[in-house]
Amino acid sequence: MIAVTSTSINETRAADTAIPVTMRAAVLREPGRGLQVETIKTPRPRAEEVLIKVTACGLCHSDLHVIGGAIAFPTPCVLGHEVAGTIVELGEGLQATHLAVGQRVAGAFLMPCGRCDHCARGEDELCEPFFEMNRINGVLYDGETRLADLDGSPIYMYSMGGLAEYAVVPATAVTPLSADVDGIASAILGCAAMTAYGAVRRSGLRHGESVAVVAVGGVGSNICQIASAMGARQVIAIDVSDEKLASLDRFGATATVNSMTSDARERVLELTDGRGVDVAFEALGIGATWKTALDVLADGGRMVPIGLGAGVKTAEVEINRAVRRSQSILGSYGARTRVDLPAVVDMAAHDEINYRDLVTRRFSLEQANEGYSLLAEGKILGRAVVDMSA
Repeated sequence: MIAVTSTSINETRAADTAIPVTMRAAVLREPGRGLQVETIKTPRPRAEEVLIKVTACGLCHSDLHVIGGAIAFPTPCVLGHEVAGTIVELGEGLQATHLAVGQRVAGAFLMPCGRCDHCARGEDELCEPFFEMNRINGVLYDGETRLADLDGSPIYMYSMGGLAEYAVVPATAVTPLSADVDGIASAILGCAAMTAYGAVRRSGLRHGESVAVVAVGGVGSNICQIASAMGARQVIAIDVSDEKLASLDRFGATATVNSMTSDARERVLELTDGRGVDVAFEALGIGATWKTALDVLADGGRMVPIGLGAGVKTAEVEINRAVRRSQSILGSYGARTRVDLPAVVDMAAHDEINYRDLVTRRFSLEQANEGYSLLAEGKILGRAVVDMSA
């Protein structure tokens, strides 16, 4: 156990006086009923956790699966899994670390326990306690949620439960933000940007290779610009919306293809001298986009699926093509939070990724349902966030 100095105790006590007993949060009481903004107890951090005052929380397509009941999750719960905010309290064991009260941070959706076999090997994206305890049961690593109704009954957490004024985040999942990183737009770094970074980094992308990105929402748009930053020669954005495709040249795309109005395979073959792309990223999680990603793939290419399907989804794979043409499918879930989130934050700080312009809509906490409805209808370009000051 790290010793706690008298200075750090005073800092923590000073923070305590500014933390209210209750807070506002967008609570899902029952799938299909939408979110209700309610007053609940303010959570407090335990060992090796931080409490942040949330500045902004991104709206992600994965949340829709829980809101609609396509992915089973305990209720009542608070969603929201990519956040930016300010640390207002440190849990036990963190007072002598690089984290401090008053520090601005970004929080990642994938919160590694830091102790399981996968975490010990640096494979944060495979952390078993995260999946078993948080993603299935809505609790943290002592088996308890940090959220509760005013009567003390539990409210479960999807990641940190960021659609609230305060959120508890394990210290493994936060990275400090420098002064020149935007405090609102940086909310998307912990999922949309980090997931894209992890996919590109572990796709084995080599300098000069060609890339296709199928479905260019928040994650797909980030894949375009991160692949470009990492040396892709061609970045072909594929979607069914001309509106989404129109701005992709600002995010690294060298060409765009609307798969509703043209044959994606034929168009990509034209753009790549008949080869197809070396790496095809799929960022939605439905059978049709899997098919498109595989259709545009070159011999020996890698298809990297990132999008989560609603419930138990399946996709067809042409067996003989994959076998005869030595094509690979490399699933990518999130990223290795402890090394990849700092890298993404550093890219944002040095303007190597355009995260600010990807945030195209801002909603208040009370407007979160409206934001998710627009997201479900495909009407959000890039990423939307809940701005807690709105």
